[in-house]
Amino acid sequence: MIRQLSKSVREYKVPALITPLLMVGEVAMEVLIPMLMALIIDNGVYAGDMDYIVRMSLLIVLAAVLSLTFGVAGAFTAAKASSGFAKNLRHDIFYHLQDFSFRNIDSFSTSSLITRMTTDVQNIQMAFQMLTRICFRAPVMFIFAIIMVANTGGALVAIFAVAIPVIGILVYILMRKVHPIFNRVFHNYDRLNKVVEENLTGIRTVKAYVREDHQIGAFDSSSKAIRDDFVKAQRLMAMMNPMVQAVSFACMLAICWFGAHLIMGGSMGTGQLMSTFTYTMQILSSLIMIAMVITMMTISRASGERIAEVLSTKADMELDGPGEKEVANGDIDFDHVSFSYGGKGQALCLKDIDLHIKSGQMIGILGSTGSGKSSLVSLIARLYDVTEGSVKVGGKDVRDYNLTALRNRVAVVLQKNTLFSGTVRSNLQWGDKDASDEEMERVLKIANADFIFQGKDGLDSPVEQGGNNFSGGQKQRLCIARALLKDPKVIIFDDSTSAVDTATDSQIRQALRRDVKGATKIIISQRVNSVLDADQIIIMNNGRIEDIGSHDELMSRNETYQSLYNVQLGGAKDAGSDE
Repeated sequence: MIRQLSKSVREYKVPALITPLLMVGEVAMEVLIPMLMALIIDNGVYAGDMDYIVRMSLLIVLAAVLSLTFGVAGAFTAAKASSGFAKNLRHDIFYHLQDFSFRNIDSFSTSSLITRMTTDVQNIQMAFQMLTRICFRAPVMFIFAIIMVANTGGALVAIFAVAIPVIGILVYILMRKVHPIFNRVFHNYDRLNKVVEENLTGIRTVKAYVREDHQIGAFDSSSKAIRDDFVKAQRLMAMMNPMVQAVSFACMLAICWFGAHLIMGGSMGTGQLMSTFTYTMQILSSLIMIAMVITMMTISRASGERIAEVLSTKADMELDGPGEKEVANGDIDFDHVSFSYGGKGQALCLKDIDLHIKSGQMIGILGSTGSGKSSLVSLIARLYDVTEGSVKVGGKDVRDYNLTALRNRVAVVLQKNTLFSGTVRSNLQWGDKDASDEEMERVLKIANADFIFQGKDGLDSPVEQGGNNFSGGQKQRLCIARALLKDPKVIIFDDSTSAVDTATDSQIRQALRRDVKGATKIIISQRVNSVLDADQIIIMNNGRIEDIGSHDELMSRNETYQSLYNVQLGGAKDAGSDE
């Protein structure tokens, strides 16, 4: 985990390495001051040497100024290093996610990834800042102060030989109990973010079904779980300070007792005892700081493990790896393909698919929910890899292509495609960033989306987040236009005209036949009239191809197709009619 996270330090290594050195300088000056004070008392005050007092006092002032300078500089470099590290960490997570395949993404929830990029990164940032400052300051302070106690207090240093192991054992026991609680807290954060995400994205559904109370209840339940775990953890952590304080006071009492005897015996001066008290406070405060660091590290350990889990997940598809960069044509061949989302040994959702499509054909795919329609076409663009067999596009296995090149030639229009905030122009440029206005107008007309030109802004019409200022049918048509701008060899419509009326659907299909002749067009639909004029219609059933044929052929022999046709179109005699 540490090795994985440390890769994100990069250009902030210098301030990260300078900070501990500045902390050492600050501590050295702080430890020097009590020694100078002891010398003033024992050698200046008792001797009445005013010159000596003045010289030592000036040295104390200089040490204090240097300590302050080192401390301020260390705070600045630590802040720069930790904030830069957090920036790089968020960058690395986000960029790594862009390389994930659909299978990789399926293994993490959206809410969990958001928590990892926000709350978890913030915890790591705080821990990193403490690591570069307090993690060096506290141990160095402890070591320097112990050395000074041994030098000035002599036998009094033995008191800490008892106190330190006691504190160490108590802290270890607490950390063992607290770490599992913090692990659970961050999983609860994932659930809370999921509730918020679902509520905000589905707010219209919540309002339509008057389910606000249910959503509030789900939110309160997740929030309460986080609160309860934090309370439990903080109760345990709250025990740390009283325990350390108890040991601290015991040490002070012991030093008072034994120090008084040493002074009476003449083996220790008053100034030495006073400096020993100061060093004792420094030792005990450093132990408290170490306990704080351990607490933060316990919290951040859970966050670090979650972030490292994402960063260490290897993308099972390489976006810009080696491979063929030209797709010859829109030929598609499924050679005995089986597929499971869980991989080999898991339940298959596609079973022994043997299918061959010629370039330029229009193919319709029908089937009930769960029959494998979307799974079938997702393999063409290599959104997932086959479990068995092979899928070929343009005569080559899709795994032999450069993934970017393949997806630039195999366009997929989903039922719930997303529009991004900006303008119509900026959204269309996802298909081709260099497309001219004329090209955009052409594909908008093919997609029957020329409603854009009815407004005064045209291509510069604003698009709100998620395209919420457009109707469902308008969004689908804009997404079709965006896909056409890629000039694909294969274009897949995954129920992407479900929100438009049958007349508009028919006009889009006619335009595709007329203006996109070279590309293979695959239309997945729940509506028979969307595939009536297809060259071939594929009937899917339970992950298998039940039948393939034209409308007339299927009407003559396939009961599933006949039933769909009769139910949806009422047995209309005109097979080409969309009414």
